[in-house]
Amino acid sequence: MNQSKNFTKGFIRENPILVLVLGTCPTLATTSSAINGLGMGIATTFVLIGSNVFVSLLSDVIPDKVRIPAFVVIIAAFVTIVDLLMQAYTPALYETLGIFIPLIVVNCIILGRAEAFACKNSVFSSFIDACGMGLGFAAALGFLGTIRELLGTGSIFGYKFILHWRDL
Repeated sequence: MNQSKNFTKGFIRENPILVLVLGTCPTLATTSSAINGLGMGIATTFVLIGSNVFVSLLSDVIPDKVRIPAFVVIIAAFVTIVDLLMQAYTPALYETLGIFIPLIVVNCIILGRAEAFACKNSVFSSFIDACGMGLGFAAALGFLGTIRELLGTGSIFGYKFILHWRDL
């Protein structure tokens, strides 16, 4: 498959949220603002890229009988890295997203890409696929968070655009 098509399919044609309707729980729970949506999207993208690359690297040595548990362990390792990095460097965002960061482990987007794509393709193709799917997921979360923040508070990223009647 052409790598540019492999990358761009996650933005529109196979967007995890908009087309495949995967990851609806974190989408609805974390998109109360643009920064929350983007933060969750970037965290998920990091986990998706790391897990896809490692699943692709290890696919020949993981026995079929323990394939799914092995994928979950790989994903959990990357979620732990993201969890600790966010806790250290973005504590406010970490506090806001709360339990949804550890729940990335069971996000069907991550496990689905490991099973459907990464274990059957090269490391480079898996990396490109993860980048496209992750960035498509992040863009959709950021867009939905922006819309919800604008409608709810009249601001985007904390900058006021619309005055509410109570602000007049």
